[in-house]
Amino acid sequence: MNPEELLSLARTRGCLLATAESCTGGMVGARITAIAGSSDVYLGGFVTYSNKAKEELLSVPASCLEAHGAVSKQTALAMAAGCSASFDDCLAVSITGIAGPGGGSEEKPVGLVYIATAMGMIHDVRKFVFSGDRDEIRSQACDQALALLGRHILTHL
Repeated sequence: MNPEELLSLARTRGCLLATAESCTGGMVGARITAIAGSSDVYLGGFVTYSNKAKEELLSVPASCLEAHGAVSKQTALAMAAGCSASFDDCLAVSITGIAGPGGGSEEKPVGLVYIATAMGMIHDVRKFVFSGDRDEIRSQACDQALALLGRHILTHL
């Protein structure tokens, strides 16, 4: 779903949006805010690249980061929930992953990305393994985040 379609759908369904990004560094928010008038739907976002930022800005428990790591479904869900709560239970999306070229392992390869949505008590998380270089991985993650936001609105609102 492209940003224009997402914003139109959010307006139609009366939904407000926010983002919590790690490996994409604010790209989802940038794509949304590139559309004139997006401020009536998009409330804002967090770029939480470090674990400290995830803990302090999104209330991701240190125990979650220690047990599962920054790139995990548990952390993605906690990031989305913390972002949603920060903006009065709006629909939030979070992205955490390994964009490369380094930082991967056999267990968590380059291209591994978790994307979660949260709104109130409704949470969802998806795991992706994207291929390509750093820019391609980040771009694919953004595309999927926009799609998951749209899917959440269509399914739950």
